[in-house]
Amino acid sequence: MEELEPNKKYISWPVLALMDFVTVIGFDDLAYNFQSQGMGVITSWAIMLFLYVIPYSLMVGQLGSVFNKEGGGLTSWIRGTNGEFLGYFTAWTYWAASIPYVVDTANSLVVGLGWLFNGNAGLQNKMSNGWFAFWTLVIFVVFIFTQSRFKRSLEILSTIGGVAIFGLTILFVLMTFTGLAMGGHIATQPFTIHTIIPKFNLHYLTTLGLLIYAMNGAELIAPFVTKLRHPKSDFPKAMIMLAAMTAFLTIFGSFSLGVFFNAYHLPKDLKMNGAYYAFQALGAQYHLGNILLYVYALAEVFYLAALLAVLLDAMTRMLISDTGNRYMPKVLKKTNSVGLPVNGYLLTCGLSAFIMSLGIFLPSMNDIFNWLLNLNGIISPGVTCWVFFAFIKIRQDSQKYQSDYVFIKNDKTALTVGWWCLIVTAIATIFGIGPQDVKFASSTWWYELIINFVSIIVLIGLGLILPYVTRREERSITGSAFTRWQWSGILTVILLTIIGDLYLGGSKLAHNIAGIVGISIVGILLVIIFGWKEYNLKEN
Repeated sequence: MEELEPNKKYISWPVLALMDFVTVIGFDDLAYNFQSQGMGVITSWAIMLFLYVIPYSLMVGQLGSVFNKEGGGLTSWIRGTNGEFLGYFTAWTYWAASIPYVVDTANSLVVGLGWLFNGNAGLQNKMSNGWFAFWTLVIFVVFIFTQSRFKRSLEILSTIGGVAIFGLTILFVLMTFTGLAMGGHIATQPFTIHTIIPKFNLHYLTTLGLLIYAMNGAELIAPFVTKLRHPKSDFPKAMIMLAAMTAFLTIFGSFSLGVFFNAYHLPKDLKMNGAYYAFQALGAQYHLGNILLYVYALAEVFYLAALLAVLLDAMTRMLISDTGNRYMPKVLKKTNSVGLPVNGYLLTCGLSAFIMSLGIFLPSMNDIFNWLLNLNGIISPGVTCWVFFAFIKIRQDSQKYQSDYVFIKNDKTALTVGWWCLIVTAIATIFGIGPQDVKFASSTWWYELIINFVSIIVLIGLGLILPYVTRREERSITGSAFTRWQWSGILTVILLTIIGDLYLGGSKLAHNIAGIVGISIVGILLVIIFGWKEYNLKEN
């Protein structure tokens, strides 16, 4: 019999399942993947759910149980199995993966405000790419300066908004089926068994990352595994309940979208506006006008605004607090008089602005939205690989890593499942680099491919440079890696290089590739020249 601690506060397994459900899937995720795969996504959801999501969640349960004294976070799992440096690098990649996510959240907030005020998708026709990026950046700056004052209330609002979105999603499914029962018709015609079977080709492989991006996040509930009364029996129950709810929402939700949208001829802006189109169509079917649309838009705006504020604060604080002092520069850990990590916020804003600037020269606002969303489908699954890597390590030495909850008692079988999930996620990450939603080998396709690589190299590569900056700080009497004029020179060169590359990239890219490469090489060399010499060194 398991002994319960008398003063410990426990949570029930249904509550844990609901907590995980809110982090795993949302209505937007249905629309994103519906455009990528049509109604064939129904089969994909079912396959992913039973062969990927369930084992993924159960692995997270064991990892959270093994490292329960360290909070059960992804960084602590890697640090505990592979040492301090990989722990730091995991924290960095997890943070870097959040950059496209917060930019996407800010973009979605702009789109949501457009629907809330206009009641239609007219914003994309009125707003240029430059203004789209500008207003996204303004939102960033506003939330950076205000989130600390309203953090607690915004956390509550994000929770309420998230629950409201899920409630509306379930309502959408139920009202769709009620409408069919009352004589409604399915827009996707012809509708046969072949309609829900995806085409397993190269395009399909490029869309796997977005499926994983929609369904990952289970590691966020890992710290709560040890708060169950009976982890061995309660956690599997919670995951079964999670699987049932997710299956209902993804399968029937995707079918419901096929009721209102012809899966053979989908709107090009379905990823950006699909959720709003869906509630607008549902309201029209029930003769409610735009009431349901405005209810959804209002809930989405409140949810996105609160989520953005919480993310900006949480991701920055996580970066500077959950990484080893040996690798994180002190300049990024510097706080102001009220304890805010000012330079950390500046780095977040700078990299977010950089990511936004890469998409400015895409043909339209819709292309920017789609590209940024698909970038999440590359980086987010890549970071999820760390979860399976950590699980494989603990099962390779299961005697050392004991836990109350164990996923599959046989180590060889558990390792096989762990390797399966790792390989699938790695394949999805690699093929996700190939652009979606644009014509293969077109100029836009090549441009998106290039900026995908640039984004990955910058976001991940910077994490490898920071330990070098830290070592320079340690060797300096002043504690600064570079002098003020060196910092000024480095930042100026980086800014000018980005501007030059963006200018050439936005005008006849195919004819300017050599110029872009040349400017980039010159910029890298100038950065090295500015930062090469070390000043104020300590005496040995």
